[in-house]
Amino acid sequence: MIVADQEFIDSLPNNNEYVLLTNGGIGWTYDAAADVFIAPQPYPSWTLDSNFDWQPPTPKPSTGKRYRWTEEELEWIEVVLA
Repeated sequence: MIVADQEFIDSLPNNNEYVLLTNGGIGWTYDAAADVFIAPQPYPSWTLDSNFDWQPPTPKPSTGKRYRWTEEELEWIEVVLA
């Protein structure tokens, strides 16, 4: 994998044989069968869904407050700013 802009890709011989992917990053895995990059698993308890997104065992609360995941308790904890 290389990181390049479109101009560089266009300058390569047989440039129609390359695949331009716009997501992914260091530590990500490429799934050739699905033609997607998969982010690293954020926590051991999280599972990959059918859209290749990592999901926690319980959904993040949608109360408008800030939360962080705690793997030790397997729950969302409200972040209280002082």
